[in-house]
Amino acid sequence: MEVVERQLDAYLERAQPSQTPLAADAPLSTSGSLDVQRAVALFEDQVLSRAVDVMARELKRQNQGYYTISSAGHEQNAVVGALLAATDPCFLHYRSGAFMMSRLRQLGGSTPAFDTLLGMVAAVDDPTSGGRHKVWGSRAAWVPPQTSTIASHLPKAVGTAFALSRARRLHLPTNLPQGAIVACSFGDASANHATALAGINAARYSARKGNPTPVLFVCEDNGIGISVDTPKGWIQDTYGTLRHLHYFDARGDLAEVWETVRLAVITCRTAHAPVFLRLETVRLWGHAGTDLETGYRSLEEIEAVEARDPILANARFLVERGAAHPAALRALVQSARERVQAMAEEVVKRPKLRSRQHVVAPLAPHDPETVRREAARRVSDEVRRASFGANLPEAMKKRTFAAQLNAALWDALLARPNVLLFGEDVGKKGGVYGLTMGLAKRFGAARVFDTLLDETTILGVAQGAGHLGLLPVPEIQYLAYIHNALDQLRGEACSLSFFSNGQFQNPMVVRIAGLAYQKGFGGHFHNDDSVGALRDIPGLALCVGSRGDRAVKLFRAALAMAQAHGRVVAFLEPIALYHEKDLHSAGDNGWLSEYPPADEILMPGDVCVDHPDASDLLIVSYANGLRLALRAAKRLEAETGARARVLDLCWLNPLPSEAIAQHAAACGRVLVVDECRATAGGVADAIVAELAERGPAGLLLSSVRAADSYVPLGPAADLVLVQEEQILEAAKGLLARTQSAVVNL
Repeated sequence: MEVVERQLDAYLERAQPSQTPLAADAPLSTSGSLDVQRAVALFEDQVLSRAVDVMARELKRQNQGYYTISSAGHEQNAVVGALLAATDPCFLHYRSGAFMMSRLRQLGGSTPAFDTLLGMVAAVDDPTSGGRHKVWGSRAAWVPPQTSTIASHLPKAVGTAFALSRARRLHLPTNLPQGAIVACSFGDASANHATALAGINAARYSARKGNPTPVLFVCEDNGIGISVDTPKGWIQDTYGTLRHLHYFDARGDLAEVWETVRLAVITCRTAHAPVFLRLETVRLWGHAGTDLETGYRSLEEIEAVEARDPILANARFLVERGAAHPAALRALVQSARERVQAMAEEVVKRPKLRSRQHVVAPLAPHDPETVRREAARRVSDEVRRASFGANLPEAMKKRTFAAQLNAALWDALLARPNVLLFGEDVGKKGGVYGLTMGLAKRFGAARVFDTLLDETTILGVAQGAGHLGLLPVPEIQYLAYIHNALDQLRGEACSLSFFSNGQFQNPMVVRIAGLAYQKGFGGHFHNDDSVGALRDIPGLALCVGSRGDRAVKLFRAALAMAQAHGRVVAFLEPIALYHEKDLHSAGDNGWLSEYPPADEILMPGDVCVDHPDASDLLIVSYANGLRLALRAAKRLEAETGARARVLDLCWLNPLPSEAIAQHAAACGRVLVVDECRATAGGVADAIVAELAERGPAGLLLSSVRAADSYVPLGPAADLVLVQEEQILEAAKGLLARTQSAVVNL
């Protein structure tokens, strides 16, 4: 670090000023688009970013700073920051210091260096994350923060670009000007990641389909990923000749870089199409403060990289062109270092996060009254009759889960013009199981549409739409498929509010067809019986319907939570119950239901209880397990006379712990029936632990869970899934136990 700093200082000390100094408005290139004043401003932004990077290492040495991934060597990205408008949404790579300095220069009164240092010391006053992480972000400058290190932000950047045109097509406000584009930056190593490939592929696919998708991919190519070299020319070879993707290569002196970036931005803005911009950079000082470069690079290689320092090159360029006097540049460098030193002395005094409650506050905001008011939104019955036809859904006879949820989706699209419904096969086909039948025809392809077959893209589009004020309802065709794209929820969508301290939100309700019991058909990929990966995601709300009426009430609440608080909600739909009619015997129609009144919803904490007056045993379950439990409860009463109260959880995250404890206290014995895998696949472990630790004293607890196995094809599926007979035997066993044996898992 000191070598690079001395190298710049030495040059500015010995450099001779040009004999033909230029005026402030004089052009530095034949195009005339970069003048002296702008070029010097870029240099100032770059040295300010560099001074912050130096201070990050010093703060770490003092044990007062916690982030040392620097932007050193990537400072030419300041050109991109200067040429984009402050109203162009940007999703940034972690080496974007100079970019942020130049972008925030466009906003009067901004303090980007000070804000960055606040983030590095994890101060509560950090205006981006509130001390939760060092991230690049700004509400005023339209830079949503993220911690994407493997280009996992590319799909949502593409989604935002797609949503821009979709919102305009629907005449919905976005608070962005007509010519706005979306930019995202990433490294050459990250360009190889599956998520990056998915994002770029989706942009090209969208352009090929004729959809305006103005996204600028900025690949900052420094030739190395931590310690692994990127083959020379790899980025150009990979992306330089792809159809439906304009390609630009920004390299050379500052004026040449400026001109190439300017043309890339203009192309994206005027063609409304994806553009790939390779920005040549170098990486100084290793990957981060803990990275010892001499372990994988020779001293000669390190020196060769240091000789390509872009700030040193820009200083030479400005002096030799007569754009700046060496003494003036020396003063800029010294001023930047002194200002950053003074800032550092101040930020270390600022308070840190001091309570768990404060840390998690932005994760899962929830105000029940606000959600209830939002859920009540509905158009008049006259409008509904004109849309639904002769009969409103509430006037019809009892119907299946699929029919009632279709009506709920219809109502949502009617009442909320910002709702988009999309996924694989949801449009013309109406969904694999008919859940979206008729919706595309009624509401049009702009609101109900098919996507390419890629869950990462589906969730990327959802995030982009949510960023722009739309209310996306993406469909994941099968629960097993969401694992292909889980980080789009875990690392991106659900972390946004946390890392932005609630300033940015990407609301969505993710419909997921899943769970098992499809009579042996489909095997694992159509019968995935584990929700553990979803329950593991901080801030993600997860609900699951059983009967149609309950599913409608849950969907209303989920949609209102997303709209009112920007929440990400996973709405799990049990495939085996979509078209089920009967409960106990063929023809009894016991699983059909009526369409619930408009004011009825099921919010987090709410449960549904069958046989509420029973008190011999409490059975806790959900979805297919609930139906099996009700059947077992009827047999239990017939065979033993004991009556079981059956509780439908409805919400798997957060679990309705208070309601469970209340009903458990009334019954004394609790059997948890969990249709998901035994080990961390469902909720049984959490419920039993909660009741054992904080439930009423003296409870007798037991559980029935599926085997830790993938679901096989055919009748063998019944060997690993929870069966009615198992529930009955477990209930009998629990009734026979005494208080001396408290827990039986």
